[in-house]
Amino acid sequence: TVSSRGDAMRGLAVFISDIRNCKSKEAESKRINKELANIRSKFKGDKTLDGYSKKKYVCKLLFIFLLGHDIDFGHMEAVNLLSSNKYTEKQIGYLFISVLVSSNSDLMKLIIQNIKNDISSPKPVHVNLALHCIANIGSVEMSEAFGQEVPKLLVSAHASASVKQSAALCLLRLIRTLPEAMTYAEWASRVIHLLNDQHMWLTAATSLIHTLSQLSPGDYKGCVSLAVSRLSRIVTSTYTDLQDYTYYFVPAPWLSVKLLRLLQCYPVPEEPAVRGRLVECLETILNKCQEPPKSKKVQHSNSKNAVLFEAINLIIHIDSEPNLLVRACNQLGQFLQHRETNLRYLALESMCLLAGSEFSADAVKKHRETVINALKTERDVSVRQRAVDLLYAMCDKTNSEEIVAEMLAYLKKADYAIREEMVLKVAILSEKYASDYTWYVDTILKLIRVAGDYVSEEVWHRVIQIVINRDDAQGYAAKTVFENLQAPACHENMVKVGGYILGEFGNLIAGDERSSPLVQFNLLHSKFHLCTPSTRALLLSTYIKFINLFPEIKPTIQNVLQNNNQLRNADVELQQRALEYSQLSSITSQDVLATVLEEMPPFPERESSILAKLKKKKPASVQVSLRIFGVKIVILSTNDNVTSSFFSTVNNSNIEAGMVQLYLAYIQCCFLPIIIELLSKDLDNKNNIFAHCFLVFMFKNSGVLFENALIQVGVKCEFKEQYGRVGLFFGNKTGNQLQNFAAAVSLGPEHQGKINVATQKEPPSQIDGGAQVQHFINLECISMFSGSPNLQLRYQHSSAPQQVTLKLPVIINKFMEGVDMNSGDFFSRWKQLGQPTQETQKIFQARHPIDTEAARTKLTGFGMCALTNVDPNPENLVGSGIIKTKTSQIGCLLRLEPNKQAKMYRLTVRSSVGEAAALICSMLEEHF
Repeated sequence: TVSSRGDAMRGLAVFISDIRNCKSKEAESKRINKELANIRSKFKGDKTLDGYSKKKYVCKLLFIFLLGHDIDFGHMEAVNLLSSNKYTEKQIGYLFISVLVSSNSDLMKLIIQNIKNDISSPKPVHVNLALHCIANIGSVEMSEAFGQEVPKLLVSAHASASVKQSAALCLLRLIRTLPEAMTYAEWASRVIHLLNDQHMWLTAATSLIHTLSQLSPGDYKGCVSLAVSRLSRIVTSTYTDLQDYTYYFVPAPWLSVKLLRLLQCYPVPEEPAVRGRLVECLETILNKCQEPPKSKKVQHSNSKNAVLFEAINLIIHIDSEPNLLVRACNQLGQFLQHRETNLRYLALESMCLLAGSEFSADAVKKHRETVINALKTERDVSVRQRAVDLLYAMCDKTNSEEIVAEMLAYLKKADYAIREEMVLKVAILSEKYASDYTWYVDTILKLIRVAGDYVSEEVWHRVIQIVINRDDAQGYAAKTVFENLQAPACHENMVKVGGYILGEFGNLIAGDERSSPLVQFNLLHSKFHLCTPSTRALLLSTYIKFINLFPEIKPTIQNVLQNNNQLRNADVELQQRALEYSQLSSITSQDVLATVLEEMPPFPERESSILAKLKKKKPASVQVSLRIFGVKIVILSTNDNVTSSFFSTVNNSNIEAGMVQLYLAYIQCCFLPIIIELLSKDLDNKNNIFAHCFLVFMFKNSGVLFENALIQVGVKCEFKEQYGRVGLFFGNKTGNQLQNFAAAVSLGPEHQGKINVATQKEPPSQIDGGAQVQHFINLECISMFSGSPNLQLRYQHSSAPQQVTLKLPVIINKFMEGVDMNSGDFFSRWKQLGQPTQETQKIFQARHPIDTEAARTKLTGFGMCALTNVDPNPENLVGSGIIKTKTSQIGCLLRLEPNKQAKMYRLTVRSSVGEAAALICSMLEEHF
């Protein structure tokens, strides 16, 4: 910092002292208001204020702003300080601008002109101030104005080391803001040779070169040999440069980490000399870690381990030096039982990568018992999750049964956040390494018993597909699932699996009196009333299958199908199935019935849907559905040739295809031209599709947010009170690598101060072909907001830059929690919210068929509690909820009154905050 005598601002010191001596918030506000009035009068009335006075008053405004008060004047005076020749005055002006002036201010052009003047100044301190301001603001306008100016300072022969350091970091910020603002090749050779510089700013230059290498690897590939040379001089004991930058006996650790990370941007050097020198560096780093520590201070071990872990990452990246890979694995093995939690976590994470190398896989497996013990005893959930990942990575045919058993045992007490992922991994391992399919069936059924709520449809679909395709497993599967269904508490997923398997193969165990046809039917039907409508629909299909398999119990089943509980069921799907199955069993001959309900044919062999869910490798299909005689048929097209599409019926599964065989030829002849036309329209109107996809997230928290020919973006959200967590999944649909990948959430002016966004896990800068990466974001709702933040994606495919801007599915109703109320409480609260400003009402034409149950489902998905037996008119829907923010809780009440004759709705929303009532009303209007 540059300072001179007489710069101490006594008035500022007195003001700060007065603020600190205030006894109450009111006294502080009074003192601040008095000072603001004084400053405002000085700025307006005294046209002859000198630079010192302006600096003092601007400093006071900055201090008041930092106390949390809004400042709406003084900006022009701060800009005027930039023209001063005194360092302290110019410094305060730049500080005020960096903190208080927004990037879209009207003063920005004047600020940019002053910055240009300072950049060309012969005084290094003025140049540094200007560069710091550019980096702090870091806007697109700054990138466009200085993207070509800052590199000139970086390679200038006359610029000081401090200016070059500031220029490197400033340029790094501009590139991250607007990568296209710089022509990378123009400065490549001169920027690369900065690695030979002897000054302290080399770490900043290395960070810049690392980013440039990711954006334009071909132009900067010459940095590899220079980076290896510099690294060699640092890690060898005879080095002389950077001798003054030893940190707790570790030579230049942060520069070493940067160089090791830079080398991971390129393949192994082809020149034997460079490659040999690099291997020597890595061996030296591993050797030094075996030496006794030179200090007991934590700074020594941290810096030493930082270099070690980055060196191990480079060894994994090279993946062609068996000796180094095994040594790295052994070194990590020593950290698995270290007392420091972070070291255990990093060791497990790195060993997951080593497990995928053919040279180090066996060395990783030697630590299996240690990893299993960590899974059982580790206190930190993140370390336990990495232990699960490592067990999954090291699993093979020799140890699969032991690892799956350990994961199942841990699953009973696993943290809720990792159970779904563990279920998928257990299902994949048991299928992948199943030498005996009876073991596979037992494992999946145990998985459903232990963690049924976390077993996705893909898991139980897959076990049914495998059982159908394996004749030797069908009888055992039917026997085992029948035994599992006899448990008093039986998960619904077990009922689904049991219903399907017994419907197909129940005849294989019907010879035993304990599992006779009637016993099977009674067992399944005893679960019927406890299940959701989707599972009941599947069980009705099982019953019609039983009529074909066991004609002797046909009257019993027909009594169930013809019961008023089914024929007059409020659920249209159940009502239609019961009616059609009843008629099918009554009016058709046994031969026709046997043809329609014949056993499912084997499924075509394809990639496991569970693996696809875990990795998101397969792109989503274009779907068109239609209903014929109550059977919903979905046509999936994974390519442009629609005639190669296959047909299947789905209601909760894609495997229930009995009746489709009867209609297949009819559909192909009559509906294929219509389907082709629908597909072409959908493919030509992708923008509308993805706009609709976003609107769907108003009522759900997971799904596909965006998809094109290159990338698929999936999302999974969790919200509780004012907090939210958004997981984004980016899948590369191509066979080529997506490079320079970056994802950023941007808040518009209407969201500033209303939503806090913090990145929990950044995605990697490269996505391999067919791979998927994750990006997690934590959110906090501070106050009421409208709209959604933007998600900006940037990446390169085949050297062509791509940019996608999406709406992040973070909407105000996500922070709403339903509140259950009785009729008296509801209408009492309704009357309390009777002010005109607290109510919004809209009368509109119904956009969808009026369906009370569907509307109730939407209301629940929206976040409200759909109240029953509250409104005197049973056709009306009423709901209540509370929007929870950090600053307040906003109560909301809703009444939806349908007019079926006129096909219209009247929607009334009342809220303690009128803005919330208007916003909710406008959001819901489009969906009824």
